[in-house]
Amino acid sequence: MSGKRYTEEFKIEAVKQVTDRGYKVGEVAERLGITSKSLYDWIAKYGDQGSQHQTINSQQDEIKKLKAQLRRVTEERDILKEAAAYFASESRKDTRS
Repeated sequence: MSGKRYTEEFKIEAVKQVTDRGYKVGEVAERLGITSKSLYDWIAKYGDQGSQHQTINSQQDEIKKLKAQLRRVTEERDILKEAAAYFASESRKDTRS
């Protein structure tokens, strides 16, 4: 039996079309060129009950938040560096007068 192998990301996206977007299993299966049985199997594995899938999503959300926070803090640091350099140069000008 030589069946096609699909990536885990492909399977998860196929499941999302059914669980999150509300498409019918038959429609999604036909559009993606897979069998309905395969899609039902993937739904059982990766669907709402799939705690691993939910864990991955929550970790990805946390990573996005942390990246945004890091970007903001880095920008704030850069602004403070520029301000410190500006005020240091201003204080040097005042001491020369």
